[in-house]
Amino acid sequence: MDFKLTIFSDYICPWCYVGQGVLDQLNAEHNVDVEWRPYYLRPDTPPEGMDLPDYILKARANGSEERLLNLAKKYGMDFRSTDRIYNTRIAHEATEYARERGKVNEFHKVVFRKVYADGYDISQWDVLRSAAEEVGLDADDMQSVVDSGKYTAQVAEQVNWAQQIGVTGVPTYVINDRYAIVGAQPYEAFKNALAQIADMKDE
Repeated sequence: MDFKLTIFSDYICPWCYVGQGVLDQLNAEHNVDVEWRPYYLRPDTPPEGMDLPDYILKARANGSEERLLNLAKKYGMDFRSTDRIYNTRIAHEATEYARERGKVNEFHKVVFRKVYADGYDISQWDVLRSAAEEVGLDADDMQSVVDSGKYTAQVAEQVNWAQQIGVTGVPTYVINDRYAIVGAQPYEAFKNALAQIADMKDE
């Protein structure tokens, strides 16, 4: 079955990161047209980042850290939690640069790895430049174009659009522009949704 999967995510969302494991499994079994779209989980984050709020620290203490580690291990992914919330604006804008050059999926994956496997702050240009070089993009040109502000309004418009269609958190997965799956769901949730869509087509 061929289908389109639009994924709203933010680079400071660990559940979005480990959710890539489910996506890899879907890609192995289906022809999936993946479209990554930006979202600001914490739009109030200053450029220098911010300390983790109490609710995140409490969630970690109550088992979220263990669940993230288990999911990452299940899909063969390295995982480490961040010590701060990073500002993701230039990372999202750099992703638009990668999109225009046909490298969005590769760049997106590397940036996520930089955060949750390597422990880097992706609000820093040296980290994003390294990600660009890894996927074959011109790091100098990317930084120059992003710094010019070319993508600032574009990313903001996409985030506004996400909110207008009802996205309130990430990850949010939308199948064929119609069917939403919210949160870090197991592979079975996607399998069931695809089966329901197939049944509807057959009716």
